[in-house]
Amino acid sequence: MIRISLIITLICTLIDQIVKIIIVGTMTTHSSYSIIPNFFSITYVENDGAAWSIFSGNRIFLIIISLIALILIYLYFIKNKNMNKFEFINYSILLGGIIGNLLDRIKYGKVIDYLDFKIFNYDFPVFNFADMCIVISIILLVIYSFKDGIKNANNKNQ
Repeated sequence: MIRISLIITLICTLIDQIVKIIIVGTMTTHSSYSIIPNFFSITYVENDGAAWSIFSGNRIFLIIISLIALILIYLYFIKNKNMNKFEFINYSILLGGIIGNLLDRIKYGKVIDYLDFKIFNYDFPVFNFADMCIVISIILLVIYSFKDGIKNANNKNQ
């Protein structure tokens, strides 16, 4: 199962980094291409913070936080051999996202973002594939944990 986890993590990281290399190589900062008018654009921005630019300008701090997160998740993998396939896949996707943004911080000093959505006239902050991996995996893990907690509570009550 660890081998599958490493492959999924590598695939997520590679997709993220390849797209970012294309964006950096073909676009200038703040340039934008409309894909679906008034809904979706590819917009090249650089973020020297975390989500919504929090901790902006704290590159070393964000690198350290990323490394700590990677170590803790990795130790959880090794320590908890009872994880099911769903959990392994989710943690692998999470690792891929964290590594993708960590590589940007090391390589560029900031994270490369490019996915730009306008939803119901709200211009959502620009994000990237690594961000999607992180957010989706965390949401699924929270739902899974909540669902598992309800199941365990029901088993105790029976």
